[in-house]
Amino acid sequence: MNITQPSATATTASSPGPVTPILQGDGLSCIRQDRVLFSRLSLQLSAGQLLQIQGKNGAGKSSLLRILAGLAQPDDGQLYYQAKPLAHCLPAYCGNLCYIGHQSGVHEQLTALENLHFWRAASGLNKADDWALLAHLGLAGLEDVPCRMLSAGQQRRVSLARLWLTPASLWILDEPFTALDQSAIGLLQQHMLDHLNRGGAIILTTHQSLTLQFQSLVQLELAYRW
Repeated sequence: MNITQPSATATTASSPGPVTPILQGDGLSCIRQDRVLFSRLSLQLSAGQLLQIQGKNGAGKSSLLRILAGLAQPDDGQLYYQAKPLAHCLPAYCGNLCYIGHQSGVHEQLTALENLHFWRAASGLNKADDWALLAHLGLAGLEDVPCRMLSAGQQRRVSLARLWLTPASLWILDEPFTALDQSAIGLLQQHMLDHLNRGGAIILTTHQSLTLQFQSLVQLELAYRW
């Protein structure tokens, strides 16, 4: 399998020695419908890094994200969270993870405001000014509109509001820019950059180019296998 991982990993000059990765995968393999999507894949992600997974449709990008999020098991290989086997610390890992997949995860019968209230309650987060957050995301005046009546781009903005709510340091995002206009893409990329500067880490797939400069960007290419 042709997997390339450019040596774009950023290191801090003042760092005294090796840093324990937040997430590490060793020898990961995935088989779907008798087709090997990838095999013997190894990767690691440290604080402040952005890992962009690339590849053609069907190369296994979403399958890899689901494995890294703990939603699916690899057919071979092992995952480690802070140098511990993921199976031994799954609750702690899930508590420090925000995963947003292809589906928005928005309840279409609820309003944007109600969705935010639900996510806060489900995550045990304190109440805050969700009206201001929705306005910041370009949804002013739509706070009380059922999400089924919003456009695809507006629903995506509601979904991505979780990234402003969550205290999790690890974000795993599957095509987060889908249906967004350029202003929303710029807003999200700036928030991602701020998150990395605070010591967070991000794994994402995207068919769109990143327009901001991410010094800690690492790219991993999955080759399509027949």
